[in-house]
Amino acid sequence: MDEDRFNMSVRKFLKMVGVTSQREIENAIHEAVKAGSLRGDETVRAKVTLTVEAVGLKHEVEDQIELG
Repeated sequence: MDEDRFNMSVRKFLKMVGVTSQREIENAIHEAVKAGSLRGDETVRAKVTLTVEAVGLKHEVEDQIELG
């Protein structure tokens, strides 16, 4: 296995996940505030599940996002 190539590929994947996830979260929060289902000053729970089926990986990250 080419460690450098592998490392770069993982980093590229995680960058894509980070950028697209941030955009999706921001859009969903703004829409919820606009619709009145969120006030915009609370804290919401967020959870991400990362899976790599080929190796049986399932990794969950859960935390809070402060809106105001």
